[in-house]
Amino acid sequence: DAVVFPHTTEEVRDIVNICGRHRVPMIPYGVGTSLEGHILAVNGGVTIDLSQMNQVLAVNEEDLDAVVQAGVTRKQLNEYIKHSGLFFAVDPGADATLGGMAATRASGTNAVRYGTMRENVISLKVVLADGRIIQTSRRPKKSAAGYDLTRLFVGSEGTLGIITEVTVRLYPVQEAMSAAVCAFDSVDGCTKTVIESIQAGIPLARCDIVCEKTIAAINAYKKTDYRVAPTVFFEFHGTAASVIEQAESVQAIAKENGGMDFQWATRPEDRNRLWDARHDAYFACLQLRPGSRAVSTDVCVPISRLAECVRETMEDAKNYFAPVPLLGHIGDGNFHLMLFVDPEKPEETEIAKAFNRRLVQRALAMEGTCTGEHGIGLGKQASLRAELGDDVIAIMRDIKRVFDPENLLNPGKVVPMS
Repeated sequence: DAVVFPHTTEEVRDIVNICGRHRVPMIPYGVGTSLEGHILAVNGGVTIDLSQMNQVLAVNEEDLDAVVQAGVTRKQLNEYIKHSGLFFAVDPGADATLGGMAATRASGTNAVRYGTMRENVISLKVVLADGRIIQTSRRPKKSAAGYDLTRLFVGSEGTLGIITEVTVRLYPVQEAMSAAVCAFDSVDGCTKTVIESIQAGIPLARCDIVCEKTIAAINAYKKTDYRVAPTVFFEFHGTAASVIEQAESVQAIAKENGGMDFQWATRPEDRNRLWDARHDAYFACLQLRPGSRAVSTDVCVPISRLAECVRETMEDAKNYFAPVPLLGHIGDGNFHLMLFVDPEKPEETEIAKAFNRRLVQRALAMEGTCTGEHGIGLGKQASLRAELGDDVIAIMRDIKRVFDPENLLNPGKVVPMS
């Protein structure tokens, strides 16, 4: 019904109080990169667009942290602090806002070494449904003071409160960084190489997989010339000597698993070009079936079951009516498929949903999760129930009622209230 653009936490509080008095739903909005219907106004109401709350409030270089308003984006923060020799590590690909990344417990290519938003958020400032403003914790690296409210709001998807400020961890820029791309004769070889590298204690900084369909689409879209085969993108951080040692160790493991063409990229522009190709894979793959849209899957399994899960899934994909590109962050067991559907043919969407249900069931049977990073929103509520069970859903509903008894904060998302 309306969109408002606050600039301060106090303005958000005033908006919440007005909406509360009139019992109008409120939907927090960052830059709209969420994939599971998180920001749809299913009951109407007011969208609270936080993108203009984009001030970096403090950078504590000695403490390796920063305080930002919720609308600051990942790239904006890294540009702001580049003079300091520090960087913010969570990279979901899209230039998302940090408030949105906290609200969805975002992850990405760096998670294998630096963790997800769960590990990188120190504290939050939140406006509650009754207009109270709370700070969930202070800035020390550890605390045992009461309930961990920070972790409760990280991943709450705007259903428990509206995040207005985020205190995040920063990391020193490493002395040396190198990237590599390696083609394999099978997807199985990719996954085994990553699993064995992690089990060998090699501190991979980034580690992403694309299948041969995806790499062919990238070549066409980006005018690159990578070998058309299942491919892993690696990145290594450390000292100049350790980076070489890490890469050589991974190269040896890859060779034993059918790895070919281990190509290095040490210059920043070459590394950026390599990862730009990976980040643009989604848009590249859309060209495989022009006019289609893509349903994106998001399961994550323990890395010991990763090869098995990918293998069974790719067998299932052979029966799909269109190409099924694979891409993902296999360093932490998370992979995605793109299921093409024609928006004018509802029957195709139903086939894609059925495929995704089978994939989720397969991941849960392997002690995995229905979502490694996209969250629940509207799209994965049934999967969440299958994963956690009715008792856990009931507890989540009770928590929601404590924080938002009128069900005005992003209603209809994560946990249905009836």
